[in-house]
Amino acid sequence: MDTTARDRIVITGNGQAGVQLADSLRAAGFTGDITLVGDEAAFPYQRPPLSKDYLAVRDGGAAPAPLPLRGEKFFADARLDCRTGVAVTGIDRNGHTVNLSDGSVLAYTKLVLATGAANREPAVPGAGLAGIHGLRTLADAEAVHRRLDTVRNAVVIGAGFIGLEFAAAARARGIAVTVLEYADRPMARALSRPTSEWFAAAHRQMGTALRLGEGIASFTGDGAGQVAAAVSTAGHTYPADLVLAGIGVTPRTELAEAAGLAVDNGIAVDASLQTSDPDIYALGDCASYPQAHAGARLRLESVQNATDQARHLAGTLTGTVPAGPYAELPWFWSTQGALKLQIAGLSAPGDQTVLRGDPRTGRFSVFCYRDGALAAVESVNQPADHMAARRLLAAGRTLTPGQAADPDFDLKAYAKRVPTSLGT
Repeated sequence: MDTTARDRIVITGNGQAGVQLADSLRAAGFTGDITLVGDEAAFPYQRPPLSKDYLAVRDGGAAPAPLPLRGEKFFADARLDCRTGVAVTGIDRNGHTVNLSDGSVLAYTKLVLATGAANREPAVPGAGLAGIHGLRTLADAEAVHRRLDTVRNAVVIGAGFIGLEFAAAARARGIAVTVLEYADRPMARALSRPTSEWFAAAHRQMGTALRLGEGIASFTGDGAGQVAAAVSTAGHTYPADLVLAGIGVTPRTELAEAAGLAVDNGIAVDASLQTSDPDIYALGDCASYPQAHAGARLRLESVQNATDQARHLAGTLTGTVPAGPYAELPWFWSTQGALKLQIAGLSAPGDQTVLRGDPRTGRFSVFCYRDGALAAVESVNQPADHMAARRLLAAGRTLTPGQAADPDFDLKAYAKRVPTSLGT
């Protein structure tokens, strides 16, 4: 793209993906106009701490300030028009304009959809009672934080990352926590069985009542519109002053669908992150793309995916890097109390698993093999293993299961011999 002062890039969404894209565009030398449009009133902030550090703060019920994605000075110095509390309501593809909820219209040369995802809400009787919360936005976190000093019993629906991060933070405050998970193990979509089952035992040791094979059937109230209990699919009733629903998210595709763009478990993009319209791109939690390491179309919800896709797209739009497919290795993390989980790659059911380290110490890794090759590594409080795994997987290198299991095998030195451009 030959950028000039007349070029205008409009980014719908000012979360991790949108802000990183704007930053990377300027770093790559783009001199045209950049406008970020976000429907939340808050200045762009980091979401991951909302389910962990943010909830741990105790100061008489007042919510702490969120961590900004960038300081306000950055936006001014980079000449970024960052509009908060306003939403894009429609896209005119022929006219190359977007309509905003405040009645204004923005013209674009290229439009980038970084609309993210929205919480799934329980569709059961009583779901409208007060005291039932999601945890994705700053408003969600503020609402939960206001209640924590007075809550005695919390019920978490879903044993995914968010649910277990919240459960650990709530237990640290002395709150009795019950987690209902319909599957037979926690974080089943993300983890191999050995790691998943270790986390189940670890959360129970923290004092969390983890109920596997039990989903949510209904909620009951106290007669004044406030939730009082959760009733599971097994027929058990659990007292609840507060309920945290962590049952996943759905990609925000409404704008794309209304504009006639292709949608497939998210806004469908090709390997260059381009939608079915050559002047519209999508990235981050809202977009599904051909995932090179999985060999399938996927939609990934992670900070790494959002930021790496943003950097890649900035290079594509400015022509500062050779055009090519987005093929970065996916990696993830979750902090649950004193437990830091880091994942490199994508595991799958049926993978052969090899243990490295001693789970009894709380420091170990599980290496996942598929068709004889290393596919993913799940590390608990073992950051060196994680970084070595990222090097190996990003380079398409493997090691034998015997090497992975051997405590005397120097994994760090082996990985260092592999050229890499990994960031932190």
